[in-house]
Amino acid sequence: MFNVFQAYLQDKITLSEEEMDRIRSVSIVKKLHKKQFLLQEGDVWKYDAFVSKGCLRTYSINEKGLEHILNFAVENWWTGDREGLLSGLPSRFNIDAVEDSEVVLFLHANFLRLCQEIPALDSLVNTILQRSFVTSQKRIETFLSYTAEQKYGYFLEKYPHLVARVPQTMIASYLGMTPETLSRVRNQLSKK
Repeated sequence: MFNVFQAYLQDKITLSEEEMDRIRSVSIVKKLHKKQFLLQEGDVWKYDAFVSKGCLRTYSINEKGLEHILNFAVENWWTGDREGLLSGLPSRFNIDAVEDSEVVLFLHANFLRLCQEIPALDSLVNTILQRSFVTSQKRIETFLSYTAEQKYGYFLEKYPHLVARVPQTMIASYLGMTPETLSRVRNQLSKK
């Protein structure tokens, strides 16, 4: 599992053998079975998490018991509860495995130390955070101003690899629509 993370880093930045060994020394490798939680609402999130295999989802459950999926994370993506990580407060979110998955975890204090010690890693993390912010802005825009058909079309364009891996009910939740609406949208698109 760490080898996937190592390959990811080597593709993005140049690290010495000593720096890679330092990163490896504070990493925690965790395997998750399908539907197993990485984080449950009410727990305090303390990690930076890299997905080396599989697919995870971050979601909340409202007072009516409906799930609202904030995001998915697949191989070579990062996941976690940023708000909980920065505030130290119990999480409002759940993160679980959509399929059998493997993650590389770093206690946040250790990860911050690594970023201080390894400037190239710090630069990479800043780039990832900036891209994540842009992605969040685009997600808000699509949620507020796109029709159901446009939302699904954008999802297909942006995340074609998720369509076969994620149940349609989860895609509907991510898009903020009912499974019935998504089914109608898919039928309309197939007729075009």
